[in-house]
Amino acid sequence: MSWFDTHCHLQTFLQGQELEAVLKRAEEAAVTKMVTVGTCPEDWKDYQQIAKQHPGCVYYSVGLHPGYVDEDWKSQLLSLQNFWNNKINPVALGEIGLDYFRLPKDEAEAEKIIFFQKEAFRSQLNLARELTCPVIIHSRSAFYDCVAEIDQSGVDWSKVVFHCFSEGVTEIRELIERGGYASFTGILTFRKNYQLREVIKILGIDNLILETDSPYLTPEPYRGKRNEPALLVETGKFLKDFLCESESKIMDLTYNNSKSFYGVI
Repeated sequence: MSWFDTHCHLQTFLQGQELEAVLKRAEEAAVTKMVTVGTCPEDWKDYQQIAKQHPGCVYYSVGLHPGYVDEDWKSQLLSLQNFWNNKINPVALGEIGLDYFRLPKDEAEAEKIIFFQKEAFRSQLNLARELTCPVIIHSRSAFYDCVAEIDQSGVDWSKVVFHCFSEGVTEIRELIERGGYASFTGILTFRKNYQLREVIKILGIDNLILETDSPYLTPEPYRGKRNEPALLVETGKFLKDFLCESESKIMDLTYNNSKSFYGVI
């Protein structure tokens, strides 16, 4: 029995020469598979190399995160498709999407950034449709715009996951209706996050997917410290108590859901 961390960012550990220790702690915690998620050209090759060095354990994705999108987004995407033309292919395209959380106060500047984000998002969704690969969505303060873009793109919703889902009951029902997925981080464990726990009740565990988003969003009781894949276990333990299910059942369901979504063995 194993855990699957469907969304982490390993470059921090690589740069700090801590990657092997982090992966060892993950293995000791029974987190035997993980996807390290690309955000910009500067981490794509690192993640491809990590996946090559740790086959069957570390998988990777490539995508241009909306936070890195600017007027130069087209040149940033020039090499994106090439990652599917080698022996170590990404398991998904992402994380991509829209982020309106920290837009400039100047309305004209904000509109320009939103325009670039939408154009880059559409371009990557079109590529994902052509590749028929899974898509990892980053959505912050932009849920319905993201949904509208995916609807219009023709991407198969069964290949779409909204990572670090932090919306409400209405939004999770929109995803369920379309056949899309949501993945959940350690913010589920935060004491006052009642809304997200209501979302879990609506979703149930049959389609549940978990992630750390490490090195961010560390779960209780380690909140305030740096997150890492091994701490996925804490979110699993929380769900065991919250849902009154066995830890082995949650582990088994989330592991198999994750393998199926990403198409890995």
